[in-house]
Amino acid sequence: MKLLQNIELAYCTNVHRGSTWEETFHALNTYVLEVKKLVCPEDQFAIGLRLSANAAKSLAKRENLLAFQKWLHDQNCYVFTINGFPYGNFHGERVKEQVYRPDWTKTDRLEYTILLFEILENLLQPGEEGSVSTLPASFKEFHPANEIPLSAFENLSQCALEIERIKQTKGLDLHLGLEPEPLGSFETTQETLSFFEQLSKHAGNENLSNLIGVNYDCCHLAVEYENASAGLDQLKQAGIRLSKLHLSSALKAEPTMENRKTLQSFVEEVYLHQVVVGREGNIVRRHKDLDIALKEEIQEEYEPGDEWRIHFHVPLHASPKEPLGDTKNHVLDTLDWLAMNPSACRHLEMETYTWEVLPSELQTLDVVEQVAKEYEWTLHALQKRELAKPASFKK
Repeated sequence: MKLLQNIELAYCTNVHRGSTWEETFHALNTYVLEVKKLVCPEDQFAIGLRLSANAAKSLAKRENLLAFQKWLHDQNCYVFTINGFPYGNFHGERVKEQVYRPDWTKTDRLEYTILLFEILENLLQPGEEGSVSTLPASFKEFHPANEIPLSAFENLSQCALEIERIKQTKGLDLHLGLEPEPLGSFETTQETLSFFEQLSKHAGNENLSNLIGVNYDCCHLAVEYENASAGLDQLKQAGIRLSKLHLSSALKAEPTMENRKTLQSFVEEVYLHQVVVGREGNIVRRHKDLDIALKEEIQEEYEPGDEWRIHFHVPLHASPKEPLGDTKNHVLDTLDWLAMNPSACRHLEMETYTWEVLPSELQTLDVVEQVAKEYEWTLHALQKRELAKPASFKK
């Protein structure tokens, strides 16, 4: 969806199942088109495409790619961004920390990401901009010495060269966005700055800052108790490109006994829900998952926190029932910053992939209605900041 200031908005299709291209296309041909009918039936509709490695290999076949190009044209849709974080299946079975495998130390991750850019090159028109998002190098637990292996920097440097090659044919502006995430190789703004400093030294590529940047996920940085404006200013001042903004909201709660009982309904077996315990806005400690936090935080030797922030993407349009809360204000603060810096990032993507595992009180709508409501909330916020025109929605 084309907004003002040359900004584009989509929702990420990782909310739908799709481990193969056939499953992915089924989701596009059903759910995405239903969302389009509700959100912008007459205008061109942007798709934030999620492709597994399996699906990408199938789509890259000439006959499938040509058929998809025709489908996009016929349905008045287009793709400007691809989510390349989850490599394998992303629904219906245990994902947890395996979403980081293969990480950037492996050539499988490099080859998969290059393939995504080659697909994107075929879906864009000459001179257009396209982005792919990916993981923050690796997961801290995979490399206990807390040092990112050299092979990750080597593979990312090679990826930058490949992006530069792919973009030449059509004169495209292509870029990779590494996504800071709790317990990833880099998760805070300071860790991100340090990582990119190291990457720049390893790559020795004068054009690196145009090719590889940050996919800023509002949920993730809010979980880290970050100030959106301050963090985004630091990234901008360091010359790190904002490849994409993920508009997403995290779960938060005061850790009372009553709230801990309520949080049990958010414990589930598919995704990793890292918990960052804070006290007066400062981080006290981190837990790998919500069930671990609920078990370990009862130990007396722990310094008590006054707030938990939980990596559980909750709908933008619907806050959890009080006394639980969310970090929606981080999204709004991010949009405030964007309104002041409209040329800093053109790609916006709503990403609430957790619909299937939401507690029942947050799953009152079907997935199409939920996504449409998120569009309504997001577009209203963008309109208030003069980043989008008024929109009407079908009820």
